[in-house]
Amino acid sequence: MTYEECVKGLGSDKKFYVKSRFAVCNGASFLQTWTRNNQPVGESMFNVRVIGTIAKNSRTINFQYHFTDFATTGTTGAAAMPITAKGNIPQSWPAGAKYTRGGKMPGTKTFTQLKTQRTFNETVTAKPGQGSKKSLDLLFAVYEPDISYTPPPPWTLRGNLGGKLFMLAPRWESASYLANSTGGGKPDKKGAATFSYVTPLTLSAKQGAEEQAEAAHIRQAFLVPQDTKPYMSAKKVPGQTAKDPLHRTVSATRIDKNRAAAVKQCKRYWGANYTQDGKLECDEYPFASTYEGAAEPEYDPEVKKFNFSAKPIAKDDNQAGGSILKSFYAKNRIIDGLDDGFIVKILS
Repeated sequence: MTYEECVKGLGSDKKFYVKSRFAVCNGASFLQTWTRNNQPVGESMFNVRVIGTIAKNSRTINFQYHFTDFATTGTTGAAAMPITAKGNIPQSWPAGAKYTRGGKMPGTKTFTQLKTQRTFNETVTAKPGQGSKKSLDLLFAVYEPDISYTPPPPWTLRGNLGGKLFMLAPRWESASYLANSTGGGKPDKKGAATFSYVTPLTLSAKQGAEEQAEAAHIRQAFLVPQDTKPYMSAKKVPGQTAKDPLHRTVSATRIDKNRAAAVKQCKRYWGANYTQDGKLECDEYPFASTYEGAAEPEYDPEVKKFNFSAKPIAKDDNQAGGSILKSFYAKNRIIDGLDDGFIVKILS
């Protein structure tokens, strides 16, 4: 992510912007009101934006700090004001994880020095073997840029003396079904980092898109669920919002059960030859490779039965959609379980 992309993504009111699970940024403005004899005599300000990026299959996260938009009005002592920047990791899950820090953070610099130098970076690496769930070696953390400053004597400032930027959410894992699971012969480099935000799978319902029929089916399930099969009066399929995402499963047994439950409905409504001699396939949403698939009630009796949609669609469209989903899982390092999630967006 470039600095320009970060600025555009944040706009004038957002605290953070997510370009992908490997490129995010946050930002904040800091305003100082300078006083003498308890009366304001001037103001100064600056902005800080922090861009977090992760190279492909890397356990190292790079945080680049940008100090910009320095300005003063009236009479101030801003030029000599010391400003301190720190990248804190206030929480880790599991607790007690160790991190290797690198790069060249500014430490404490004056307003004038930061105005000249502007850009700094810090790297954070978590070695494997510290995470939970043995098969995943899963580690979550919070990264929080912290900016503080103090007025040089004899000046005083009104209000806060700094602040923290919106917390970023790095994650490390070593899932066996994702790339770099062995580190290419270097065990201390196996797995990779991501930012653990819910990310969208984008499918196109536009005419000519290879997955058009599948995307149109999902759009129908989103917009008019009462018209989908099997019928369920209160049907509201998940995966439409970040508050109700889908979760990947890599269990072959559960995937097979999800598909079998969907096929049962295709046969129920369209007959035993619903495939029209192999031209069609039973498409299901939520996907068979998710915990929310058609067989979910077999695993969780509290969920609503028939909260899914099954429909015969063209074989080529169904398989194209499956390939896109498989690529999405790999590209975004979507892991098995409820610790990760994604949503679906339909272009139409």
